[in-house]
Amino acid sequence: MAGVRKVSVAEELTGRGTESRPATSHRLRTRAVDNPGRLIDLLPREQAVAWVMDDEGLIAWGELARLEVKGPDTFAQASRWWREQLAEITVTDEVGLPGTGAVLFASAAFDIRTGASVFVIPRVVLGRSGARTWVSAPENESLRFAIDEVPSPGVIRYADGAQSAAAWTSSVAEGVARLRVGDLDKVVLARDLMATTAEPLDARHLLRALADRWTDCWTYVLDGLVGATPELLLRRTGSHVTSRVLAGTAARAGTGEDEDEKVGRELLTSAKNQDEHRYAIASLAETLAPFCTSLDVPESPHLHTLPTLMHLATDVAGELAGEPDLLAIIDAIHPTAAVCGTPRDIAIDLIAELEGMDRGRYAGPVGWLDSAGNGEFGVALRCAQIEDGALRLFAGCGIMADSNPEAELAEAQLKLLAIRDALES
Repeated sequence: MAGVRKVSVAEELTGRGTESRPATSHRLRTRAVDNPGRLIDLLPREQAVAWVMDDEGLIAWGELARLEVKGPDTFAQASRWWREQLAEITVTDEVGLPGTGAVLFASAAFDIRTGASVFVIPRVVLGRSGARTWVSAPENESLRFAIDEVPSPGVIRYADGAQSAAAWTSSVAEGVARLRVGDLDKVVLARDLMATTAEPLDARHLLRALADRWTDCWTYVLDGLVGATPELLLRRTGSHVTSRVLAGTAARAGTGEDEDEKVGRELLTSAKNQDEHRYAIASLAETLAPFCTSLDVPESPHLHTLPTLMHLATDVAGELAGEPDLLAIIDAIHPTAAVCGTPRDIAIDLIAELEGMDRGRYAGPVGWLDSAGNGEFGVALRCAQIEDGALRLFAGCGIMADSNPEAELAEAQLKLLAIRDALES
């Protein structure tokens, strides 16, 4: 392609370690560059990292340092480690925007008590905001930008994950029974689906297809977890924070604007979906408010329309008090009722009992943090984990006391189509 420079990944570090790989002393430079093309298309295959919406955001590759950790103090450990790494990194920043300089990417477990979370400081970060594009890399590193061909995965075969459809429906029914007699208001139950491909899967195949269709979602990949999430857990820019909470879902019929309007009206007037959304908003507001001097929570949700679904959505905004650590805020607000339930402690234990699987990093925080404290974290939804030549696809549904198990199964299957369609494209 004429006039396009290529990215060399020859200097990527090899080996991962089991707990952490510390950065030695590094000198990074952030500089503006001409637009080399769509960000997602510029990723190399190895050690690829991405957080992009509608061709804005960050992609990265290589590893200066890496931490894998689990336990209830996961975010505190990661915060300490991040500060230690920053002490060993000198940055020359000629751009000065959120996402420039040294950047930490994170993909945390849904249940940090038992699941492993991954934190990576990449070697090279390519970012874009509006008309501005930049690259952060070690000084004197040779960089070339190009678009690789990505191989097809070939024939795809699917199989049940931890539970068959019938077994999962029974689990939902049990959850409904617990909701009707217990101290629980809402629980979110997820199911997994296994997929194998005839050819080794290149994560970029999924990323490009997701970015093509799900332009209103954040397309992401880190350590084999790849997806496109519509839910913003928390964005911080200076002292300002925002969050987009999604809870309450309806399928789009795909027959035109009139049918969409009908589906939207029914969703907005659905008592079940409104209650589900109300619990999600309450859990976020309750845990975020202590960090803020002000918090704006709209009284009513709006519709957020995606290619196959509509969600009830509420955009929350606040001003932070002082300089709280972004990872500490994430620790406090995760998991929200949108992916766990209410009360949280009871819901998370019931999830472990009824789902019959380890969610891993599905429904956990995923995103990035820069050295100034700015960052964006979403909830890892509409995703798959690539592992050992196979994929685990995930989808979940908010279960209420009046939920219909068969309807919840249909919703979960519809949500799984986001990854299935990308895989089969």
